[in-house]
Amino acid sequence: MAAMKPRTGDGPLEVTKEGRGIVMRVPLEGGGRLVVEMTPEEAGNLGDALKSASG
Repeated sequence: MAAMKPRTGDGPLEVTKEGRGIVMRVPLEGGGRLVVEMTPEEAGNLGDALKSASG
């Protein structure tokens, strides 16, 4: 039987390079994590969009 692990959103935002892609793990308020895999170009576009939105 597989070990049961609690699914909590606690912890920091994590961004790692895995192979050719970049993986971002965002803790969610209700528990768990949102995992997004993107290319370096997409990551740059996301960074630019976040910078412009935050002023």
